[in-house]
Amino acid sequence: MTYLVYVAVFGALAVIFLWLRDARIYYRTGFSGYRQASYRGVVYGALATFGVACAMFMPELLGLGLVLAALFLQGKVNREKFWGNEGALERLFGSVPRQKANKK
Repeated sequence: MTYLVYVAVFGALAVIFLWLRDARIYYRTGFSGYRQASYRGVVYGALATFGVACAMFMPELLGLGLVLAALFLQGKVNREKFWGNEGALERLFGSVPRQKANKK
């Protein structure tokens, strides 16, 4: 086990964090782009977790490639742009005001 396994684990944690952030933003705003991103985040999180398992038990570069592919695909999902003057920490944690777009 080399340092590349630790890089793969950190990348998988980043994918899972981004998935949970997208799910939180969708829950708070109701935007459909973030719904799609949170649905796809489940698949990308599974791909990243599989990449970590491959990095542990197979050649590290194969697993690291899977994790990097999951990170790349996570960023390719189209999302609505609604950020205004929020700071970096508010964007990082997805702290948006509750504004359900599809209230009944």
